[in-house]
Amino acid sequence: MTTATRRKAQYRPSVFILASHINKPVGTRLITAAAVAGIAGSILVMIAVSLNPGYWSPPRLTMPAQGPPWNVPSVHIPVGVVTVALWLAALAAGGGVVAGLIAARRGVRFRPGLLIGGGLISVAILAVLPPAGSTDILDYAAFGHIVALGHTPYVWAPYHLRLDHSAFGTQVPLEWERHVTLYGPLATFEQYLAASLGGSSPARIVFWLKLWNAVAFATVSLVGDQMLRDDPFARTRAHLLWTVNPLLLWGLIEGGHIDLIASGAGLIGLLILGAGRARARTPADPAIGVGRAVLGGLFLGAAADIKIPYIIFALAAAWVLRREWRPLAATVAATLAVLVPTYLWFGPPAVYALLDRTTKVTADNFYQLFSSAHGFVFRNLLEISVGAVLVLAALLLRRLPRATSEVLALRPALALSCAWIFVWPYQLPWYDAMIICLLIFFPASRLDWIVLGQLTVGTIALIPGNPDLDAGHLIDRLSQDILTLWTPMLLLASAVGLACLAATGRWRVTMTEVTTSSTNRPMPAST
Repeated sequence: MTTATRRKAQYRPSVFILASHINKPVGTRLITAAAVAGIAGSILVMIAVSLNPGYWSPPRLTMPAQGPPWNVPSVHIPVGVVTVALWLAALAAGGGVVAGLIAARRGVRFRPGLLIGGGLISVAILAVLPPAGSTDILDYAAFGHIVALGHTPYVWAPYHLRLDHSAFGTQVPLEWERHVTLYGPLATFEQYLAASLGGSSPARIVFWLKLWNAVAFATVSLVGDQMLRDDPFARTRAHLLWTVNPLLLWGLIEGGHIDLIASGAGLIGLLILGAGRARARTPADPAIGVGRAVLGGLFLGAAADIKIPYIIFALAAAWVLRREWRPLAATVAATLAVLVPTYLWFGPPAVYALLDRTTKVTADNFYQLFSSAHGFVFRNLLEISVGAVLVLAALLLRRLPRATSEVLALRPALALSCAWIFVWPYQLPWYDAMIICLLIFFPASRLDWIVLGQLTVGTIALIPGNPDLDAGHLIDRLSQDILTLWTPMLLLASAVGLACLAATGRWRVTMTEVTTSSTNRPMPAST
């Protein structure tokens, strides 16, 4: 048999046409097959339950007569079946991504074109289906409609739309109906723009919101692919963590959460500031141009103006530029040029909404394990959580592995983001987009497993996405236990694990395959 014939025979049999280097041990092939099955299977389940989510998760949206979003009214899936199916899908998703990363570390290289194509096709399908897994995007639509009516969502809550008994008001979800918006002015503008395009149809407004999320998701995927194109291992890992990660697709595309646009804008801002910088900085390094600093600052300001926690990215950029006063001043001025006018436009109510975020906790926060509602921890929760964030951030800034990219601000941005997301008492799984959009530019390490574990656990805790659904006594009881007991315990374990890694520096970094010199090879921080 000739070499060409043998090579052809290797690729003929099975799912391994998705990957190169398939002449691996049986164990590696099984792990690769598990990765493909877990990722593809979970995406298919998520698409299936999203075909007609109004049947199992109110409110039921009225679909437009023509154009997206589309649903399949004949699909009737009981909420109990949906809940169990999504639990299994989330487990398969997390396990599939982990299996894919293990296979990649063993030399398997999934073909980038297939990963990009599969991920973006999944994004396109979910973008034109009705939202599921959360009612937040329906609140976004309500906020945009409120602005279109000439009011401010920092004063009016979605409940006010019910008072005129309009068709729009009947489709406002109950869960957050009496809460004003907690998002930044630029998010409000985005929601108003969607409402202007969607008119009085909540479904059509939701479609525009999901469409922009899809564009942001694809942008991060393609930018990451372009920057990592010379490193097959890093490229494969980035697409597994982001492009085909079903947990992100569920929360960011199908759920339509605005965190995706904020993370995309913040990442682009950091990359603009860092493009072309050398890894080994010396006093002779040329300063970042003022024009580039302004452009990067505008993107960073936009990210924070969508969700204020993304000011973390601007702080990371300022830390890196602290010895270069001209680009620092330009970056800060551009960031403030976005934030200040928009907050002045909406006035004090927008600032009050921003400050209101500090008093909220999620049902699955791990602090509840140490205190009753009136105990010491909850009475001093703000002080304790701020202290925990600062301590963990200090450890991560000292010990976090260096990025494989030459963008210097990525490392402090990831350190601060991890510290905030892992220990702040109000966190939701789609917030992890802030971490993962940065993590793809770092070498593989134990941090991958901790981040994926937290994302998987948080996703399962919030399935099916509405706490008032009746899935049956047994499933409801199990769902409550997962939310208030098992998830807090696992989230605490994740935070402790991250703190231990940050304290010891034992990240177990897997080096990339790019041939680099000793001066620019990414290395773990000293231990």
